[in-house]
Amino acid sequence: MQGLGAAAALGAPLPALARLADGSGAAQKAAGGAAAKAGGVSKYVDVFVGTGGHGHLYPGASLPFGMVQLSPDTNDTGWDACSGYHQADGSIMGFSHTHLSGTGASDMLDVLVMPAQGEVLLQPGDRGLPNVNYHSRFDGAAGPGPQLTEHSKAHPGHGYRSRFTAEHARPGYYSVHLTDHNILAELTTTLRAGLHRYTFHNAGSGHLLVDFAHGYHFDSKNPLKVSDVELRLIGNDTLVGGRRAYEWAPGRYIYFALKASRPFSQVTLYSEDVAAPSGTSELKGVHLKAALHIDDIAKEPLFVKVGISAVDIDGALRNLDTEIPGWDFDQVRQTAAETWERELSRIRVESSSERTLRVFYSSLYHTMLAPTLFSDVDGRYRGMDLGIHQLPQGQNNYSTYSLWDTYRALHPLFTLYQADRVPDLVNGLVRMATESPEGPPVWPLQGVETGCMIGYHSAVVLAEAQAKGFTGIDFAHAWPIYRKRAMDDDYRGLTYYRKLGYIPSDKEGEAASKTLEYSYDDWAVSHMADAAGEKELAEALRHRSRNYRNVFDTKMNFIRPRGENGDWLEPFDPRGMGHSDQWRDFTESNSWQATFLNQHDLYAYMGLFGSPDVFERKLDELFTTSPKLPADAPPDIAGMVGQYAHGNEPSHHVAYLYAYTGAHYKTQARVRMLMDTMYPPDPDGLAGNEDCGQMSAWYVISALGLYAVDPVSTNYVFGSPVLDHAEIALPGDRKLVIRTFNNGANRPYIKSITWNGTPWTKSWISHAELAAGGVLEFHMSETPNVEFGSKLEDRPPAFGKAASDVIAL
Repeated sequence: MQGLGAAAALGAPLPALARLADGSGAAQKAAGGAAAKAGGVSKYVDVFVGTGGHGHLYPGASLPFGMVQLSPDTNDTGWDACSGYHQADGSIMGFSHTHLSGTGASDMLDVLVMPAQGEVLLQPGDRGLPNVNYHSRFDGAAGPGPQLTEHSKAHPGHGYRSRFTAEHARPGYYSVHLTDHNILAELTTTLRAGLHRYTFHNAGSGHLLVDFAHGYHFDSKNPLKVSDVELRLIGNDTLVGGRRAYEWAPGRYIYFALKASRPFSQVTLYSEDVAAPSGTSELKGVHLKAALHIDDIAKEPLFVKVGISAVDIDGALRNLDTEIPGWDFDQVRQTAAETWERELSRIRVESSSERTLRVFYSSLYHTMLAPTLFSDVDGRYRGMDLGIHQLPQGQNNYSTYSLWDTYRALHPLFTLYQADRVPDLVNGLVRMATESPEGPPVWPLQGVETGCMIGYHSAVVLAEAQAKGFTGIDFAHAWPIYRKRAMDDDYRGLTYYRKLGYIPSDKEGEAASKTLEYSYDDWAVSHMADAAGEKELAEALRHRSRNYRNVFDTKMNFIRPRGENGDWLEPFDPRGMGHSDQWRDFTESNSWQATFLNQHDLYAYMGLFGSPDVFERKLDELFTTSPKLPADAPPDIAGMVGQYAHGNEPSHHVAYLYAYTGAHYKTQARVRMLMDTMYPPDPDGLAGNEDCGQMSAWYVISALGLYAVDPVSTNYVFGSPVLDHAEIALPGDRKLVIRTFNNGANRPYIKSITWNGTPWTKSWISHAELAAGGVLEFHMSETPNVEFGSKLEDRPPAFGKAASDVIAL
């Protein structure tokens, strides 16, 4: 064992895994404290991974699944500003309290606070223009930054710096030296509130600019549209406000309460960048800002705490006062560190490679940045009907579900290492489905349905939790809504799908992909129908889940766009996006990738190719065909290995499909190659957008040697584990231990497996077996064992059937 401190050793007792209502219990703090102080596993987390390239991640402070993401904004417009931050930028606009984690579309960046001295500058302007706008450089060129140096000496091994010497961060904490004003900014958080500490190194007065017009807007020519904006001063140290924002989630609500540790000497409110009359304490309008002035600013650090809420200003104040009653920055930071250490320690691993530890724990960290808490300390939350609702005692509500992405690996991973949180996460989806006028959630954000992406894959997350036996979830309440979506709703081509058995590409955009994804949703909803006792409907949905057949051309062995009259549409290029310039036939993919999207009915699908051998050769061809893409390909199709695209989710299960052909050794080789090449621990360390944890979840679960090709089946296909040893804490004080022997960079192949000491010849294992706890051991080799998993009885089941019941060799 290398790198892990004694307190994080695998033999050390794991802390109790209580369900977290507010993350502030004394027992919880005591449980995590020793490991956090000793360095623990948190020291391997590099929060700057994915903040460059197109990862769209932010480096700021948050708690696991927290409502607040307090982070610097370097830009507020454009694709690579989706998280508000990019390592290629050299200046900071300020620090806002809500951010999205690795999305391909964006919103948020609420309640921007920027400390400054001198003239109040109201314009954000362009990046890198000091003394013209309120951006500040953070390249370290003009400031001594001694506090950063001393802080790093005092906390060895904690956190990583970006390429800028002035920037430093670790889980739950971020600091930066703002060069143009010589200010050290430090940030930490609780679940619903952020705490700032600003150290001004130049004497004189200073101010905080609160830009409440700031927020993400994709079109740089059109600023963020907002309405119902208000700012109000309470006493001489508190500013509150609220607004509705209209971007990706149009019309969402956000309220805040800001308190300073020292009284304001003067406050100026601005509307449309025009100062309100002196003494104005309340302002309503559209484009509002505030300058909060403080005298003798260098006398001592200035603390600022900000609570947020989607309910109302009173909720923001209550969240703030409950979670940060005082001004002890170091205590809040320490509690955040302990919380992260506890959550990261749910999976304790060993590896002879520190690089592997960095990638693993940085990835595990990113799996806990979404979904995000979306209920106040008193249990109130804003529903998808935009009304205010009250939670039952002890429950939490969540938002930020990137379901098209995360149903594939993130939610299956949660059922293993965040099992205690699954009921809250899934009940959140049930509430959304019952409250939303639009039906089952697709991509819900802050009480608003963005409608982003295709399918309605919340059905998959519900069906998986139900099939895995999770209790405390209101499946009965959800069932009529999902039944209606599957059988009656006129939703994005579903009427064609039910009538023709496919969606015609001359009538509906992205029709080929929609047909495939509705087929998988049918598979998920069929399980829900079975559980509801509607056996005939379940059988009909299972039959309909084979509608993928209707867009598969057996002469070419490709998924293809088809017209309403039944004809295959021309021209057809399997690397292309569509048959015409009018719209795309595929969603963030092409025919090569869509041809392997089938997750649930692999053996029947192989029959369309002619045999498993033909399907296997087609898989080989996917990985070896030229990676060339047409000029109109979306940037999401990235991380190319041949026509396989690891940077986007439709490919994520594909390397595991060899298990179904009996050539599991090819899965082992491909998966190991992808883990080795697609996840460098660098700012540009992700092949594509992080997508709210999916990209990282693929690595985490693959590093453990597992993957849920069909999450609803409740089975995991084996891959090629990279870790020497892992322990996953399970409910009821159980644990799952995964060990590898003779592992190494040149040993990706499985020689043999044992489960609880008994030889295991199957290339898959069930969730029920793993969740009961036990010891899974992989014996690795330089050369493939082509016999492992090759027999029909050892291949993963599909469509609820064993391979031996479907295939005759």
